[in-house]
Amino acid sequence: MYEQYHAYLSEHVMTPFYLKRLESLQKLKLHDVLKRKNPYLFKAKNVELAGDLAKGIVDAFLSSQEEGIFGNLLEGFAIHVSQSVHGGFKSTRKSLDLEFQTKKQYFIVGIKSGIHWGNSDQIAAMKNNFKKAREELRAAGIKKEIVAVNGCIYGKDATPLKRDDDPDKIYFKYAGQEFWKFISGDDDLYRQIIVPIDKESKLKDETFRAAYNAKVHELTLEFSLNFLAEGQIDWVKLIDYVSGREPIVLKKSQQAEQVAATQIKNSEAKVKAKSRQSRKK
Repeated sequence: MYEQYHAYLSEHVMTPFYLKRLESLQKLKLHDVLKRKNPYLFKAKNVELAGDLAKGIVDAFLSSQEEGIFGNLLEGFAIHVSQSVHGGFKSTRKSLDLEFQTKKQYFIVGIKSGIHWGNSDQIAAMKNNFKKAREELRAAGIKKEIVAVNGCIYGKDATPLKRDDDPDKIYFKYAGQEFWKFISGDDDLYRQIIVPIDKESKLKDETFRAAYNAKVHELTLEFSLNFLAEGQIDWVKLIDYVSGREPIVLKKSQQAEQVAATQIKNSEAKVKAKSRQSRKK
């Protein structure tokens, strides 16, 4: 199955991941993101160069989205694996992402990225939804044992059985190797996932990097136009922009914005072209 899995990861995980990152770059505007940043923190870190500040903004913006984007795409892969092996399907129930059955058991699965995904209230909500799903499935005629699972794409959990006074809220937490083995029956799948990710990242990252650099240059120029005075960052003006009562309208560099937009569009076309080439191979 590895060849099929690798093809899926290339086309349905890595390609959309890079396209979504490029889409995020395209939407990133200095006047929007700067208002959500803490200017005191930048000063506390002794940021002195406009380029360093702009790069930090871009990196933080991308990082805040990437875990969710990539986690959702790998969730799709997990459903694909279960569908291939067990005839599993995407669940529409609250807190659930996957349902599948074996000869003796019916599994309801909520998929998360890492093991530290929620607070006590969120975990309680998941357990309540497991209970509700069990009740609905029994009412629909499911006679098999219904097993609830919180599956985590990466990480480890030494005590997978999570007990509760209410038997309908008991669930298993499978993470990393155990999770991928659970849905595929393959103890080595968690390692195999990295193979196409490694290959595709090398093919696509150079293309993404060109768009990333263009966006950093755009934000550096716009920040310099608005918040540099005699070659130094005007921290008072920056604080006024973020927190002051009076609105400040920023100057824009139309040329730099157009250059970045064109580079991002070109990068999107190259990522799609490389994806088509990979499918042909």
